[in-house]
Amino acid sequence: MRQKKKEEFMKRARKKEITDYDSHDTTAWINLSQKKKLDDLGFMLPPIPPTQVVSIRLPTRLLNQIKAKASQQDVPYQALIKLALGRFLDR
Repeated sequence: MRQKKKEEFMKRARKKEITDYDSHDTTAWINLSQKKKLDDLGFMLPPIPPTQVVSIRLPTRLLNQIKAKASQQDVPYQALIKLALGRFLDR
């Protein structure tokens, strides 16, 4: 029973600490002469994936032309779009 009360108290204390940061200016605590990296703080960003999903709207006629060209070359139309974008950027 005592352990449960302690856990509940700690949970409320953590929540209060988090909300206190929202209502108080903490910029004075930052020492710019001692810059830290995320690794120093024990944080790691997730790795950047090699590809990302992109959604674009294309006119139906253009998309049909791309699909027809891809079919002629026997490649998926998304791959053809990637190739065309890559070639355009290499110019």
